[in-house]
Amino acid sequence: MKKAEQAVRDIFSIADININGKREFDIQVNRPEFYERFLADGVIGFGESYMEGWWDCEALDVMIDKVLRADLEHAVSPRKMIIPFLLSKVINHQRRSRAFKIGEFHYDLGNDLYQKMLDKRMAYTCGYWKNADNLESAQEAKLDLVCRKMGLQPGMRVLDIGCGWGSFAAFAAEKYKVQVLGVTVSKEQIELGQQMCQGLDVELRLQDYRDVNGQFDRIVSLGMFEHVGLKNYATYMQQVSRLLVDDGLFLLHTIGTNTPKTSVDPWTDKYIFPGGMLPTLKQMATASEGVFVTEDLHNFGTDYDLTLMAWMANVDANTAALKQAGYDDFFYRMWRFFLLGAAGGFRSHRNHLWQIVYSKRGVDNGYQSIR
Repeated sequence: MKKAEQAVRDIFSIADININGKREFDIQVNRPEFYERFLADGVIGFGESYMEGWWDCEALDVMIDKVLRADLEHAVSPRKMIIPFLLSKVINHQRRSRAFKIGEFHYDLGNDLYQKMLDKRMAYTCGYWKNADNLESAQEAKLDLVCRKMGLQPGMRVLDIGCGWGSFAAFAAEKYKVQVLGVTVSKEQIELGQQMCQGLDVELRLQDYRDVNGQFDRIVSLGMFEHVGLKNYATYMQQVSRLLVDDGLFLLHTIGTNTPKTSVDPWTDKYIFPGGMLPTLKQMATASEGVFVTEDLHNFGTDYDLTLMAWMANVDANTAALKQAGYDDFFYRMWRFFLLGAAGGFRSHRNHLWQIVYSKRGVDNGYQSIR
């Protein structure tokens, strides 16, 4: 056995994962070059070699959960994280001139992909599974939870920052009779979203959040803050405050993490979310200090595990149609690594899903938490 293979076996054994073992979460190596590539390239080599078929794992989500719980990503080539870390210190990857890059790269992949993967409303954020047993009901419950947390009343003017295909905007306008302006940086989302919101008091715009003007009774942002970036957190909070009426509420729904990092891992940055960054509670609190009063904090990150597994099941159920639409085996393996790897991240409690309700001056008689 070569030294590289033995080293990789030793590393994964820390997490009780065997190379070419018989359990569903064991790694099956198809090409022996995998060992040296993994040791040389770390996280990005691990993901890329999976995409290229150098190794397989039946229960990829379980394996990633075990890897993260054992903190294995810090056991291999930590220097590989240095370059993106240093770049994030000196470059504002989420500056205004780059605002539409993530829309073009990720959200404009194709509406046909997302229509096959998501629920009928096309909510591309964590569902709320407290009383749900399927994706459709979990997403309906999440949208209603947001509306109730914000105390929506007929006639209110609502801003949805990062509106996607308009899932929240359509739900709020239909069920709570409010007027919604949604903004996104994805042309594909706007094209389909406007069709899905026809007949409702909803306007969707292709617009960066920094360019929005007006006054709103309520502001919501579901799954967009992950693209804002540390250098822009204060600007983001101040812009929301400027747009929110004095007695209004702002609900921020975002993935977060335990330890501060200024960039996502190299594989995710290259293939899924360029310029992405997960905030910590401290970073968010610092940005909101002197701007907002924190009224409520709700963590239901384990629900994202269920949501991601449901999305993966939908992709698997539609593989033939997706292949016919041009999503080849390479893409499928990339997307599987993304979805199941993310599921493992939430299952291991490395990542979280937070909903935070803010006010500008406090709520008279106190805010009543809703679950």
